[in-house]
Amino acid sequence: MAEQLVLEAQDVWKIYGSKVRIEVLRGITLGVNHGDFVAIIGPSGSGKSTLMHVIGCLERPTRGRIIVEGVDISQLGPDQLAAIRAKKIGFVFQKFNLMPRKTAQKNVELPLMFQGISGAERARKAAKLLQDVGLGHRLNHTPSQMSGGEQQRVAIARALVADPTIIIADEPTGNLDTTSSLEIMGILRDLNQQGRTLVIVTHDPEIASWADRTIRIRDGRIVDDET
Repeated sequence: MAEQLVLEAQDVWKIYGSKVRIEVLRGITLGVNHGDFVAIIGPSGSGKSTLMHVIGCLERPTRGRIIVEGVDISQLGPDQLAAIRAKKIGFVFQKFNLMPRKTAQKNVELPLMFQGISGAERARKAAKLLQDVGLGHRLNHTPSQMSGGEQQRVAIARALVADPTIIIADEPTGNLDTTSSLEIMGILRDLNQQGRTLVIVTHDPEIASWADRTIRIRDGRIVDDET
């Protein structure tokens, strides 16, 4: 069975400024297949976060093409990019990005509120996903009542709730202690073994070692791509 390409970057450049041009990405080409677990690793200033923003449809490339499940997003407008993100990409951020006054269940439900899904179905899906990440007893707790590791589990459940094509995690263990980091990476690994496509962005070789493929980036260019 042929591998199914779900994400592709073709000669992608990202340049900021006009009088003073800052080339952050310089001709990035890569492909991610269905079921891959990919780590993008590089030091601070290497361009890895900008690459995450571009492949995650948060920004458009200056030149080149980004293709998500056959759709070239490179020239899409803001509303169209938002629709792609909502349907095809789940994000997990270093700082969790949870709504502080909402419960774990309500935080997980949020992505579904804009898709016309009934309250009962939203609640059912959110509760099931929180149960799956070991937080079935924390449905009604707010972020301030949970540890950092628990908050990141809520963020993972939220990333999954719309059943995205790909999950992109930006330094998912950056704010966690060693024990919580191992737990979160174990959850992500389990999701990949269940068939989920994951891309993690990190500066940490130990975190990158959980992935099946490591793409090293430096000065806006890919310097190594190994499986």
